[in-house]
Amino acid sequence: MIFDPTLLTGPHADRVADLIRFDPLFQKLPTQLFTFDNGKTPKGEKQGYLTAIMYLAPSNLSGYPMCAFACLAQCEQGCLNTAGRGRFDNTQKARIRKTLMYHQFPELFNALLISEMHRAQRKANRMGLTLVVRLNGTSDIAWENEYIGYSLTIFEIFPKIQFYDYTKAPTRHNLPTNYHLTFSYSGVDSYKPIVKKWRDKRVDQNMAVVFESESAKYQTKFYNVVNGDDSDLRFLDKRNNVPGYINQFVVVGLTAKGNAKNDTTGFVVRPTA
Repeated sequence: MIFDPTLLTGPHADRVADLIRFDPLFQKLPTQLFTFDNGKTPKGEKQGYLTAIMYLAPSNLSGYPMCAFACLAQCEQGCLNTAGRGRFDNTQKARIRKTLMYHQFPELFNALLISEMHRAQRKANRMGLTLVVRLNGTSDIAWENEYIGYSLTIFEIFPKIQFYDYTKAPTRHNLPTNYHLTFSYSGVDSYKPIVKKWRDKRVDQNMAVVFESESAKYQTKFYNVVNGDDSDLRFLDKRNNVPGYINQFVVVGLTAKGNAKNDTTGFVVRPTA
């Protein structure tokens, strides 16, 4: 076996261990990390950007915790992980394999990540587009604290490339200049203190909110809603504390996708919220 099933923990550990032992896909390491085709990336291409996204297995679906606030936010069931191609079994396996590689073969993973960055840049050059990268497509790793090679972060290795992500961690504010983060809301009771902690910081960071429908974005207590479904280029959004938005929050409105359409925890906001 390539991967070690004895290192897994959590409620999904046994299922992943069986994949490691019996599924031929898990007898080799991944050779690619990025994808370029989710539902919104073509919209970004029309604006001149090629988006490379890395999808790992969220929460603890791989036997490793990948989202520190997933339990408090109760966002595992409504995670974007099940949207689009995420509903397919092979896609889920691919994300688990990449996550296992990240944990169990970190040096090989980092080398592949750097190689993938160069591959993505070549692709963008061929298309005449500007490359932007989202490392946490379905995870919440603090990449600003991850040293990829020669004691450098990915942002230092590729200082001219714009990176962006969403996060449920309320304290990720001291970021590299080429890394943009949008805070991700959940309305469940257990997560409300986290949202308050973020709000109290009053930082120059927008908040993404998942709504049950397109019309629901404009029928709730939230205001200054920008349509996050127009594209995935969050670094182009108007930000908090810019002229005309002083002491107000810019909300990035997203429409529920995948399993999130059936969410009843409070993670997905309803018009009555």
